Amino acid sequence: MERYKILVVDDESRMRKLVSDFLVKSQYQVVEAENGREALDVFFAENDIDLVILDVMMPRMDGWQACREIRAVSKVPIIMLTAKSDERDELLGFELGVDEYISKPFSPKILVARVGAILRRTVQASAETKLEAGGIVVDKSAHIVMIDGQEVELSFKEFELLVYFMENQGIALSREKILNSVWNYDYFGDARTIDTHVKKLRSKLGSKGEMIKTIWGLGYKLEVDNNQS
Repeated sequence: MERYKILVVDDESRMRKLVSDFLVKSQYQVVEAENGREALDVFFAENDIDLVILDVMMPRMDGWQACREIRAVSKVPIIMLTAKSDERDELLGFELGVDEYISKPFSPKILVARVGAILRRTVQASAETKLEAGGIVVDKSAHIVMIDGQEVELSFKEFELLVYFMENQGIALSREKILNSVWNYDYFGDARTIDTHVKKLRSKLGSKGEMIKTIWGLGYKLEVDNNQS
């Protein structure tokens, strides 16, 4: 089981300890910070935080500002904790992209349950935007292609073509079908443009490019060799 890392941010040490103890009991890794500025330092230093639990009222930098700065660079789930139950605060939280808003006092068990629910949703959503085949990993939302941990630069159409091949892995695709799906039905150019793009894509994928098989007289197929890692 993957151990998710949670950043707990609160200026009250007793509150941090209470929340952290319950999270650790539920097999989460926990790192702590006592104000917004320290939270940002920890967040960027750790670089693998899966969820942030963020108090609103803190010295040096409050939770709202910390939330804004995290949101500027990351979609990591954020739970805001506050002693206030003001509707305006809650609305501000959601405008800033907060995933959950919990008013103090709260049940630590309920907080842990909400952490679990948010992480399950996040993992599911992430899985839907990522494709993997034979050592190639495509993140559709971030428009990134990785091969064995190394990023590969593709043009927009090369990226779209690779996504189409990966989503139809093992299926023989005619040039006409590829053209209609990747270039859309309003494209009136020569179907040979596909051959040109496939050639460039194979080259950029290196040895992984061999997984794109030519089907003579028809088109192409992405076929993962079982020996590919």
